[in-house]
Amino acid sequence: MMPLTMVKQGEANVIKRVGGRDDTRRFLENLGFVAGSIVTVISETGGNIIVNVKDSRVAIGKDMANKIMV
Repeated sequence: MMPLTMVKQGEANVIKRVGGRDDTRRFLENLGFVAGSIVTVISETGGNIIVNVKDSRVAIGKDMANKIMV
């Protein structure tokens, strides 16, 4: 397992675990970051990561991306 920030662009990965406090984890799950979902990193600019999850593009910060394990 590794954090989402370590994933190469364009590579599809399966989310294994979402960490963090309860409110952070709930926030990420509402965006579609749940265990078993496929996530693809589209681009990374200025510490923000744009990912494709559940047919949606979502931009998250690097601190949030570090809590998503693939």
